[in-house]
Amino acid sequence: MLMRNLRALLLGLAILAGLSACGSATSAPTQVNVFAAASLTDAFQAAAHAFQAEHPELEIVLNTAGSQQLAQQIIAGAPADVFASANIKQLQVLADAGLVDAATQAIFASNRLTIIVPAQSSVSITGLASLAQPGLRLVLAAEAVPVGQYSREVLQKARAVYGAEFPAAVLANVRSNEQNVRAVLSKVALGEADAGIVYTTDAASSKDVALIDIPDALNVVAVYPLTRVRTSAHPEAAKQFVDYLLSPAGQAILRSYGFGAPAAAGAQP
Repeated sequence: MLMRNLRALLLGLAILAGLSACGSATSAPTQVNVFAAASLTDAFQAAAHAFQAEHPELEIVLNTAGSQQLAQQIIAGAPADVFASANIKQLQVLADAGLVDAATQAIFASNRLTIIVPAQSSVSITGLASLAQPGLRLVLAAEAVPVGQYSREVLQKARAVYGAEFPAAVLANVRSNEQNVRAVLSKVALGEADAGIVYTTDAASSKDVALIDIPDALNVVAVYPLTRVRTSAHPEAAKQFVDYLLSPAGQAILRSYGFGAPAAAGAQP
Protein backbone atom coordinates (compact mmCIF):
# COMPACT_ATOMS: atom_id res chain seq x y z
CA MET A 1 0.00 0.00 0.00
CA LEU A 2 2.83 2.34 0.96
CA MET A 3 4.69 1.56 -2.27
CA ARG A 4 1.51 2.16 -4.31
CA ASN A 5 1.01 5.57 -2.68
CA LEU A 6 4.68 6.43 -3.22
CA ARG A 7 4.46 5.52 -6.90
CA ALA A 8 1.31 7.63 -7.24
CA LEU A 9 3.04 10.56 -5.57
CA LEU A 10 6.08 10.28 -7.80
CA LEU A 11 3.87 10.03 -10.89
CA GLY A 12 1.98 13.13 -9.82
CA LEU A 13 5.20 15.06 -9.27
CA ALA A 14 6.49 13.98 -12.67
CA ILE A 15 3.30 15.17 -14.36
CA LEU A 16 3.49 18.53 -12.57
CA ALA A 17 7.12 18.91 -13.53
CA GLY A 18 6.28 18.17 -17.13
CA LEU A 19 3.45 20.66 -17.17
CA SER A 20 5.69 23.29 -15.57
CA ALA A 21 8.42 22.73 -18.14
CA CYS A 22 5.89 22.89 -20.94
CA GLY A 23 4.43 26.09 -19.57
CA SER A 24 7.88 27.68 -19.27
CA ALA A 25 8.73 26.79 -22.84
CA THR A 26 5.56 28.24 -24.29
CA SER A 27 5.69 31.42 -22.18
CA ALA A 28 9.15 32.50 -23.33
CA PRO A 29 8.76 35.63 -25.49
CA THR A 30 9.76 35.57 -29.14
CA GLN A 31 12.98 37.50 -29.69
CA VAL A 32 13.01 40.10 -32.43
CA ASN A 33 16.57 41.05 -33.35
CA VAL A 34 16.74 44.73 -34.31
CA PHE A 35 19.97 45.97 -35.89
CA ALA A 36 19.97 49.76 -35.49
CA ALA A 37 22.38 52.62 -36.17
CA ALA A 38 24.33 53.71 -33.08
CA SER A 39 22.62 57.11 -33.08
CA LEU A 40 19.28 55.36 -32.49
CA THR A 41 20.41 53.63 -29.28
CA ASP A 42 18.52 55.70 -26.71
CA ALA A 43 15.39 56.24 -28.78
CA PHE A 44 15.12 52.57 -29.75
CA GLN A 45 15.60 51.43 -26.17
CA ALA A 46 12.62 53.59 -25.21
CA ALA A 47 10.61 52.41 -28.23
CA ALA A 48 11.39 48.77 -27.44
CA HIS A 49 10.24 49.22 -23.84
CA ALA A 50 6.95 50.81 -24.92
CA PHE A 51 6.39 48.21 -27.65
CA GLN A 52 7.00 45.29 -25.29
CA ALA A 53 4.52 46.73 -22.82
CA GLU A 54 1.87 46.31 -25.54
CA HIS A 55 3.29 42.99 -26.79
CA PRO A 56 4.59 40.98 -23.80
CA GLU A 57 4.86 37.94 -26.04
CA LEU A 58 7.69 39.66 -27.94
CA GLU A 59 11.16 40.76 -26.83
CA ILE A 60 13.13 43.37 -28.76
CA VAL A 61 16.86 42.58 -28.74
CA LEU A 62 18.88 45.59 -29.90
CA ASN A 63 22.21 45.42 -31.69
CA THR A 64 23.53 48.95 -32.24
CA ALA A 65 26.65 49.93 -34.16
CA GLY A 66 27.67 51.84 -37.26
CA SER A 67 25.17 51.19 -40.06
CA GLN A 68 27.95 49.95 -42.34
CA GLN A 69 29.02 47.38 -39.72
CA LEU A 70 25.45 46.17 -39.21
CA ALA A 71 24.86 45.78 -42.94
CA GLN A 72 27.95 43.61 -43.27
CA GLN A 73 26.94 41.52 -40.25
CA ILE A 74 23.55 40.83 -41.83
CA ILE A 75 25.13 39.94 -45.18
CA ALA A 76 27.45 37.56 -43.31
CA GLY A 77 24.42 35.75 -41.89
CA ALA A 78 23.73 37.43 -38.55
CA PRO A 79 20.13 36.64 -37.45
CA ALA A 80 18.54 40.07 -37.95
CA ASP A 81 14.80 40.67 -38.18
CA VAL A 82 14.79 44.47 -38.61
CA PHE A 83 17.45 46.83 -39.96
CA ALA A 84 17.36 50.58 -39.23
CA SER A 85 20.09 52.57 -40.95
CA ALA A 86 21.29 56.16 -40.64
CA ASN A 87 21.48 56.52 -44.41
CA ILE A 88 19.97 55.09 -47.57
CA LYS A 89 23.34 53.84 -48.82
CA GLN A 90 23.56 51.00 -46.29
CA LEU A 91 19.95 50.00 -46.94
CA GLN A 92 20.91 49.76 -50.62
CA VAL A 93 23.83 47.52 -49.66
CA LEU A 94 21.32 45.07 -48.20
CA ALA A 95 18.99 45.51 -51.16
CA ASP A 96 21.82 44.64 -53.55
CA ALA A 97 22.37 41.47 -51.50
CA GLY A 98 18.67 40.57 -51.81
CA LEU A 99 18.03 41.00 -48.09
CA VAL A 100 15.51 43.86 -48.05
CA ASP A 101 11.78 43.25 -47.73
CA ALA A 102 10.64 45.97 -50.13
CA ALA A 103 7.07 45.88 -48.81
CA THR A 104 8.19 47.15 -45.39
CA GLN A 105 11.00 49.58 -46.20
CA ALA A 106 10.33 53.19 -45.32
CA ILE A 107 12.00 56.35 -44.08
CA PHE A 108 11.05 56.74 -40.43
CA ALA A 109 13.16 59.65 -39.12
CA SER A 110 15.60 62.41 -39.96
CA ASN A 111 18.45 64.14 -38.18
CA ARG A 112 20.91 67.02 -38.52
CA LEU A 113 24.56 67.60 -37.69
CA THR A 114 26.25 69.80 -35.11
CA ILE A 115 29.78 70.57 -34.00
CA ILE A 116 30.64 69.49 -30.46
CA VAL A 117 33.46 70.57 -28.16
CA PRO A 118 34.32 69.50 -24.60
CA ALA A 119 32.13 71.31 -22.09
CA GLN A 120 35.24 72.76 -20.41
CA SER A 121 37.17 73.45 -23.60
CA SER A 122 39.79 76.20 -23.69
CA VAL A 123 40.09 76.09 -27.48
CA SER A 124 38.28 78.86 -29.32
CA ILE A 125 35.80 77.33 -31.74
CA THR A 126 33.04 79.65 -32.85
CA GLY A 127 31.73 77.90 -35.93
CA LEU A 128 32.46 75.68 -38.89
CA ALA A 129 35.31 77.90 -40.11
CA SER A 130 37.18 77.26 -36.85
CA LEU A 131 37.65 73.60 -37.74
CA ALA A 132 40.32 74.59 -40.27
CA GLN A 133 42.60 76.30 -37.74
CA PRO A 134 46.03 74.62 -37.70
CA GLY A 135 46.73 72.22 -34.87
CA LEU A 136 43.09 71.57 -33.96
CA ARG A 137 42.46 68.01 -32.76
CA LEU A 138 39.39 66.99 -34.73
CA VAL A 139 37.59 63.63 -34.57
CA LEU A 140 35.17 62.50 -37.25
CA ALA A 141 33.44 59.25 -38.07
CA ALA A 142 35.04 57.33 -40.92
CA GLU A 143 33.78 58.15 -44.39
CA ALA A 144 32.04 54.76 -44.66
CA VAL A 145 29.97 55.59 -41.56
CA PRO A 146 26.79 57.56 -42.34
CA VAL A 147 27.64 60.47 -40.02
CA GLY A 148 31.15 60.52 -41.50
CA GLN A 149 29.68 60.72 -44.99
CA TYR A 150 27.32 63.51 -43.94
CA SER A 151 30.15 65.40 -42.20
CA ARG A 152 32.20 65.44 -45.39
CA GLU A 153 29.14 66.60 -47.36
CA VAL A 154 28.97 69.60 -45.00
CA LEU A 155 32.63 70.38 -45.65
CA GLN A 156 32.08 70.24 -49.40
CA LYS A 157 29.06 72.54 -49.17
CA ALA A 158 31.18 74.98 -47.14
CA ARG A 159 33.57 75.46 -50.07
CA ALA A 160 31.15 78.03 -51.44
CA VAL A 161 31.64 80.13 -48.30
CA TYR A 162 35.18 79.39 -47.08
CA GLY A 163 36.97 78.53 -50.32
CA ALA A 164 37.99 75.48 -52.31
CA GLU A 165 40.78 74.52 -49.89
CA PHE A 166 38.52 74.46 -46.84
CA PRO A 167 37.62 70.71 -46.84
CA ALA A 168 41.27 69.67 -47.15
CA ALA A 169 42.32 72.07 -44.37
CA VAL A 170 39.70 70.62 -42.02
CA LEU A 171 40.46 66.99 -42.88
CA ALA A 172 44.17 67.65 -42.21
CA ASN A 173 43.19 68.18 -38.57
CA VAL A 174 41.48 64.79 -38.20
CA ARG A 175 43.19 62.75 -35.51
CA SER A 176 41.00 59.65 -35.81
CA ASN A 177 38.17 58.28 -37.94
CA GLU A 178 35.72 56.43 -35.71
CA GLN A 179 33.42 53.53 -36.59
CA ASN A 180 30.22 55.09 -35.19
CA VAL A 181 28.87 58.40 -33.94
CA ARG A 182 28.94 57.40 -30.26
CA ALA A 183 32.71 56.89 -30.48
CA VAL A 184 33.11 60.45 -31.78
CA LEU A 185 30.90 61.75 -28.96
CA SER A 186 32.88 59.80 -26.36
CA LYS A 187 36.29 61.09 -27.48
CA VAL A 188 35.17 64.71 -27.41
CA ALA A 189 33.34 64.29 -24.08
CA LEU A 190 36.52 62.83 -22.55
CA GLY A 191 38.62 65.73 -23.83
CA GLU A 192 40.61 63.51 -26.18
CA ALA A 193 39.70 65.83 -29.05
CA ASP A 194 39.05 69.56 -29.39
CA ALA A 195 36.01 69.09 -31.61
CA GLY A 196 33.90 66.60 -33.52
CA ILE A 197 30.84 66.46 -35.75
CA VAL A 198 27.89 64.35 -34.64
CA TYR A 199 24.12 64.24 -34.93
CA THR A 200 22.23 66.77 -32.83
CA THR A 201 20.45 63.89 -31.06
CA ASP A 202 23.72 62.39 -29.84
CA ALA A 203 25.09 65.75 -28.78
CA ALA A 204 21.97 66.39 -26.71
CA SER A 205 22.46 63.10 -24.85
CA SER A 206 25.71 64.23 -23.18
CA LYS A 207 26.29 66.87 -20.51
CA ASP A 208 30.01 66.73 -21.18
CA VAL A 209 29.93 68.50 -24.55
CA ALA A 210 28.82 71.90 -25.80
CA LEU A 211 27.09 72.37 -29.15
CA ILE A 212 28.08 74.79 -31.90
CA ASP A 213 25.49 75.12 -34.65
CA ILE A 214 26.17 74.45 -38.31
CA PRO A 215 24.15 76.95 -40.39
CA ASP A 216 21.14 75.47 -42.16
CA ALA A 217 22.54 76.50 -45.53
CA LEU A 218 25.60 74.32 -44.94
CA ASN A 219 24.00 71.53 -42.93
CA VAL A 220 22.58 68.28 -44.29
CA VAL A 221 19.52 66.22 -43.45
CA ALA A 222 20.37 62.70 -42.38
CA VAL A 223 17.87 60.18 -43.70
CA TYR A 224 16.90 57.13 -41.61
CA PRO A 225 15.33 54.17 -43.47
CA LEU A 226 14.31 50.82 -42.04
CA THR A 227 13.14 47.48 -43.34
CA ARG A 228 12.19 44.01 -42.27
CA VAL A 229 15.08 41.76 -43.25
CA ARG A 230 13.96 39.29 -45.90
CA THR A 231 15.54 36.34 -44.07
CA SER A 232 13.85 37.20 -40.76
CA ALA A 233 13.02 34.17 -38.64
CA HIS A 234 10.01 36.03 -37.23
CA PRO A 235 8.60 38.08 -40.13
CA GLU A 236 5.24 38.91 -38.55
CA ALA A 237 6.79 40.03 -35.27
CA ALA A 238 9.40 42.04 -37.17
CA LYS A 239 6.69 43.79 -39.18
CA GLN A 240 4.85 44.62 -35.97
CA PHE A 241 7.89 46.50 -34.66
CA VAL A 242 8.42 48.25 -38.01
CA ASP A 243 4.78 49.32 -37.99
CA TYR A 244 5.11 50.54 -34.41
CA LEU A 245 8.07 52.78 -35.28
CA LEU A 246 6.01 54.31 -38.09
CA SER A 247 2.91 54.72 -35.91
CA PRO A 248 2.02 57.95 -34.04
CA ALA A 249 3.21 56.37 -30.78
CA GLY A 250 6.56 55.32 -32.22
CA GLN A 251 7.04 58.65 -33.96
CA ALA A 252 6.29 60.51 -30.72
CA ILE A 253 9.10 58.62 -28.99
CA LEU A 254 11.53 59.48 -31.78
CA ARG A 255 10.51 63.17 -31.62
CA SER A 256 11.08 63.17 -27.86
CA TYR A 257 14.70 62.17 -28.52
CA GLY A 258 15.18 64.96 -31.04
CA PHE A 259 14.73 63.11 -34.33
CA GLY A 260 12.98 64.94 -37.12
CA ALA A 261 9.93 63.73 -39.00
CA PRO A 262 10.42 61.44 -42.01
CA ALA A 263 8.98 64.16 -44.25
CA ALA A 264 11.97 66.38 -43.40
CA ALA A 265 14.21 63.90 -45.20
CA GLY A 266 12.58 64.67 -48.51
CA ALA A 267 13.49 61.31 -50.05
CA GLN A 268 12.31 57.75 -50.35
CA PRO A 269 14.49 54.68 -49.82
